[in-house]
Amino acid sequence: MNISDNEPEIVKPGIFARVRGWFFTGLLVTAPVLLTVYITWAAIELIDGQVNKLIPAFSTWSLGDIPGAGLVVGGVMITLIGAVAAGFLGRWIIRLGESLLNRMPVVRTIYGATKQILETVISAQSDAFREVVLVEYPRRGLWVIGFVTGSTKGEVARLVPGSNVNVFIPTTPNPTSGFLLFCPVKDIIKLDMTNEEAVKLVVSGGIVSPPDRAINAGKAATKPATKKAAAKKPAAKKAVAKKAVAKKPAAKKPAAKKAVAKKKKAVAKKPAAKKASKKVG
Repeated sequence: MNISDNEPEIVKPGIFARVRGWFFTGLLVTAPVLLTVYITWAAIELIDGQVNKLIPAFSTWSLGDIPGAGLVVGGVMITLIGAVAAGFLGRWIIRLGESLLNRMPVVRTIYGATKQILETVISAQSDAFREVVLVEYPRRGLWVIGFVTGSTKGEVARLVPGSNVNVFIPTTPNPTSGFLLFCPVKDIIKLDMTNEEAVKLVVSGGIVSPPDRAINAGKAATKPATKKAAAKKPAAKKAVAKKAVAKKPAAKKPAAKKAVAKKKKAVAKKPAAKKASKKVG
């Protein structure tokens, strides 16, 4: 029995399978680009239309035909409003407007909640939605991704023992909806992924998984260590070379040869002394 009989035969894909693979590959390449362009263009057109309604003269200046002009004008207007609101007159106008809104039963609830959320998210000192964690929920052994929105405060912090944090648990595929958990700090696991990576993971239902930063950092740390070890080898060779140089002074054989030559000269002088004694006789 030949071993080749047990090997499975390699079936080459047909022309239809190749065309289908090419189609899905092209779809994966073009779909994100087209969706990004479409959503961006729709947002620009929406903002341009709202600016045209708020500023009628904007369309008469022939600027309304330029795509994105309304977005620029809207950004400039918001910046100017912020500059005015930072001054004394602006703060007085804001207090007057808030006092009027707080007297309206339904409007004051919407305005107060919206203002508090925006102040919490936009504030530079806020840590809302800046930390991604894992929470064991709804039972032991099951984990969900959450976003820390801040430390638990107020009546909840007084009644719940221990140190707790507010964790927002988003839903899939719509991360704007979800529910709030008050979790002990010891029961959460902090992740290294960014907020964008966590949102992609939630929206895609786990299909788009970010890379493990700890593994990549470990690989990057091992490479310099191996390079340093390799760089230390020439130093060892230098030490060997120094030992060889140190052994050279031990070789003093020429000095010994000179001593032997002197002895030979002394022996050679003895016959001369004998000749002198013969002459005296």
